[in-house]
Amino acid sequence: MAGTRGWLRLSSIAAALGALLAVTACGQGGSGDGGKGGGTTIRIAYQAFPSGDLIVKEKGWLEKALPDHQIKWTKFDSGASINTAFVAGSVDLAAIGSSPVARGLSEPLNIPYQVTWVLDVAGENEALVARNGSKVSSVKDLEGRKVATPFSSTSHYSLLAALDQAGVDASKVQLLDLEPQDILAAWTRGDIDATYVWLPTLEELKKTGKVLVSSRELAAAGKPTLDLGVASTSFLKAHPDVLPAWRKAQAQALDLIHEDPDAASAAVGKQLGISPAEAAAQIEQGIFLKPADQADAKWLGTPGKVGGLADNLHSAAQFLVDQKQIDSAPGLDKLRKSIYVEGLTDAVSP
Repeated sequence: MAGTRGWLRLSSIAAALGALLAVTACGQGGSGDGGKGGGTTIRIAYQAFPSGDLIVKEKGWLEKALPDHQIKWTKFDSGASINTAFVAGSVDLAAIGSSPVARGLSEPLNIPYQVTWVLDVAGENEALVARNGSKVSSVKDLEGRKVATPFSSTSHYSLLAALDQAGVDASKVQLLDLEPQDILAAWTRGDIDATYVWLPTLEELKKTGKVLVSSRELAAAGKPTLDLGVASTSFLKAHPDVLPAWRKAQAQALDLIHEDPDAASAAVGKQLGISPAEAAAQIEQGIFLKPADQADAKWLGTPGKVGGLADNLHSAAQFLVDQKQIDSAPGLDKLRKSIYVEGLTDAVSP
């Protein structure tokens, strides 16, 4: 059966590649120049959740830092689709959750990318919420119910962790693989009883639902999830000038979140199509590091001493094995080599 699961995953990836070509052909631009200029095209996968990445996009900081390059931003709905894009060779840099990264670094994908940044640590910005009228008041009530989440995402990982913590056999829950926009539609129709998903979709669902558990609570119980920046290994080698500029822009965005939250909220709000006040409330639900913390031993670490993020990814991969989501977890040594710390200290220095 293990071999069959691997074959099915590879078949699913192959089937998705054709659809991916259409997706990557039509990125959604913000106020940056996206696509103007000459030189190398940098293909960036982003997701519409509150983060410094959206600030970088809205402000056009990367375009200003690399005027001789073309910057192409393409919106993706989940980490699973971003992994597929990396398999297809269609993406160079991306914002992606720690669970899909753990999966991507495992067999059968073995995606040649490296972790370069911690965008945020999940808090109340990802949560398990039950629909009003579903008669679900606790995680234990989910047995036999329809629960949606984007498979292979941090929310999927957290949902499995929440079920495990509550002693609920995941095989006895009707798990549905839906992207955030499809979750909202299914919720509105009453087709699902609960969902584990992230902002901004989560904010809409909370208006007619009850939060059962958040990722902040699961992190406190030993199952943290994060949103990470990753880069293709071949791209890092071919274009050594890009990552330092990208990291500097991301550090500037984190500084803005901490030092000028009004400006940060205005930028995120423009990208999400919501008011600055709504964006501020959503940003407050996440946990954002200070730039210097990126090189801390708890996170990415420094050259010669990779940080605890590798252990976090190893723990996530092993949990996915236990949940029969992947066949085997990569070794800790491999995961440490997947954390790219070269030049990090320079990028996060004031």
